[in-house]
Amino acid sequence: MIKMSQEEAKKSYRERYLQILSEFCLMDDSFMTLFFGGNIETTQFILRIILEDPGITVIETVGQFEIKNPNGRSVRLDVHAVDENGQQFDVEVQRANIGAGAERARFNSSMMDTRMASVGDKVPNLKPAYVIFITENDVLGGGFPLYHIDRKISELDNKLFCDGSHIIYVNGAYTNESEPIGMLIHDFKCKSASEMHYPILADRARYFKETEGGQEHMCKLMEEYGKEVSIKSAVDTARRYGASESAILADIMEQFGLSESEAKDYLLKKSA
Repeated sequence: MIKMSQEEAKKSYRERYLQILSEFCLMDDSFMTLFFGGNIETTQFILRIILEDPGITVIETVGQFEIKNPNGRSVRLDVHAVDENGQQFDVEVQRANIGAGAERARFNSSMMDTRMASVGDKVPNLKPAYVIFITENDVLGGGFPLYHIDRKISELDNKLFCDGSHIIYVNGAYTNESEPIGMLIHDFKCKSASEMHYPILADRARYFKETEGGQEHMCKLMEEYGKEVSIKSAVDTARRYGASESAILADIMEQFGLSESEAKDYLLKKSA
């Protein structure tokens, strides 16, 4: 068996990552998170189309944004954005229908509200919050490009109960590209920047897929993701075999070169 040198192994891994990168589209959450996280212009662009509001002005956008819940399950949002009026947006992509269920939408919405509520306020000052699922399939089955879910008052002829909580599903199976939303859905499924309708999205995709700097960024992300998956697998396996938490902590510190605080973070959050 011929062993590869460290340099050859690095080159082989890079070639593999570039092949994976070439297959990515915005329906892949890892690519979508990097694509929009930290990029105000592209996030603002898609929100204006989805909400049909050209006046939205985004001032902050973060990928893989975690909202911690000290009393239960926390949540990590694909892309979290805030506009100039304090409105909050959670944008998720889901290829599997099960990941975009009603309970998931309700949970994400409740966690966003919890984060906005300040301790000590008699009445929480909650800004409007939007949970947006961009799904590969027509999860709700009506054939519409967008589905808007808002609370209503049954006894008042379904008058809107304006609590500021909104859930929107974007139907990724919609194919009418004569409409802005149809063009956006098409672009989310494109593997190549040259196939995209919207230049602002094409330019961003071209950076990550066709420039050396963008490719390096993506390769590093995939390396980190692969490491995270390996650590989680090691922790889960050790727990199934009854290893103590202290033994697992020492093992992943040695095996993956983690500091004690990093290892504890994996035990407390990644594998909880």
